[in-house]
Amino acid sequence: MTSIIINKASTEDWEIIQELGICTFSETFAEDNSEEAMKKYLEESFNAEKVKSELTNPDSFFYIAWEEDNPVGYLKVNSGNAQTELQDNAGLEIERIYVKKSHHGKKVGQLLYDQALDTAKSLHKSYLWLGVWEENHRALQFYRKNGFAAFDKHIFRLGDEEQTDLMMKKVLD
Repeated sequence: MTSIIINKASTEDWEIIQELGICTFSETFAEDNSEEAMKKYLEESFNAEKVKSELTNPDSFFYIAWEEDNPVGYLKVNSGNAQTELQDNAGLEIERIYVKKSHHGKKVGQLLYDQALDTAKSLHKSYLWLGVWEENHRALQFYRKNGFAAFDKHIFRLGDEEQTDLMMKKVLD
């Protein structure tokens, strides 16, 4: 396998982030959700204006995983007011680690997670946190392996459907 390079995304990368977001979210969740709910979520979450706005937020950081010239995954982390819930200045939220299905099992997710960890340390955060769907067993196993523990639950809206996410946290040294 060719080596994977992680680069910080810039505002010019909005179309890559948009395409990766739609592709990876669909690959991961389409078979477990209605077509209508998926369509609504993808339109709301990955439209051009929203992606561009997120990329210009100084409290959000995006990183793209590249295999040669092919983007194969991405990471979005949030600090301060960009966090979706806790908005605790001591924490850094991992909002998304998304990897194309073709690259599952190739350590791309681990490299993106390592980037999130490095970002948290460089920002002097005391913990990482995230929300993950309780039915996403692959992701739950990944986060547990990396030292995360559940501390709460919240509702995630996918279209008009409500799903339960486990909120997980990892305290940093």
